[in-house]
Amino acid sequence: MSGSTKTMGMLTVGTLVAVTAYTVALGSNGWLWFGWVVLGLITLGMAATRDT
Repeated sequence: MSGSTKTMGMLTVGTLVAVTAYTVALGSNGWLWFGWVVLGLITLGMAATRDT
C-alpha cells in the first residue's frame, strides 16, 4: 500500500471512531453514517487500484 492509501485508511478508521462517539453521545445521524460509508468505499477503491 502506498502512503496516501495508508493515510486514507487511518482517516477512515478515525472517522469511524468519531461518528461512533457522536452517536453514543448525541444520538444517531444518518448523514454522518452515510458519509462514513462513502469514505470507506473510496478508501477500498484506492486500495484496490494501488495494489494492482
